[in-house]
Amino acid sequence: MRILITGAGRGGLSLAVHLQEAGHLVSIVERDPSITRRASEQYGLVCLEGDATDAEVLRVASPERVDAVLAMLHRDADNLAVAMLARALGARRVMVRMRDPQYRALYESAGVQQILSETEVLVGALATAVEFEAVRHSMILGSGQAIAAEIAVPPDAWVVGRTVSEIAGAATFPTSCVVAGMTLDGHVQAPRGATVIDAGMQLLVVSSRLELPATVAFFLRARDGRS
Repeated sequence: MRILITGAGRGGLSLAVHLQEAGHLVSIVERDPSITRRASEQYGLVCLEGDATDAEVLRVASPERVDAVLAMLHRDADNLAVAMLARALGARRVMVRMRDPQYRALYESAGVQQILSETEVLVGALATAVEFEAVRHSMILGSGQAIAAEIAVPPDAWVVGRTVSEIAGAATFPTSCVVAGMTLDGHVQAPRGATVIDAGMQLLVVSSRLELPATVAFFLRARDGRS
């Protein structure tokens, strides 16, 4: 994919490098010359030095020629301006990092297809980590009613040695839970009915927010019945 990122602060530059390493063609627009120099010299990124909220600067970046424009500036007002300009210049897909939830309706009215709330993502991940020590990583999905969580399977968990179909067929299996993936020793597996759960696996499960406690307890329950 061809991706244009406006705003290459710590988050924007890290995202640009990650996407480039994944094989995408990434270009950035950034007003700080020290950042554009570093992005170009250290990472080989295509850079345009300038203010992305300036219509002429953004026009030079050709948002109409990329697959996605990502607005990653520090202020929502600036991201909104980029989104509106990019759409006016023919951008097919615009995404923004939202800091203030009060801007959501404005982003939607500007035709932004994907709005990523920094506050909601951070609060959701931290709250889940605080509540459930066994959850390594988590992400709020949709409107916040579902959570994707990565759970480390301990050696004495009752699910160790059992297949996914056996586990899903258990009477206490949470009704909203889905096993979306699993990782062991860096190898990612897609869950199948005959796939066996091993000790030390990282399970990616999706559950409703209300059932997350039951979901975590279900997978961590010890063989002797202790949670």
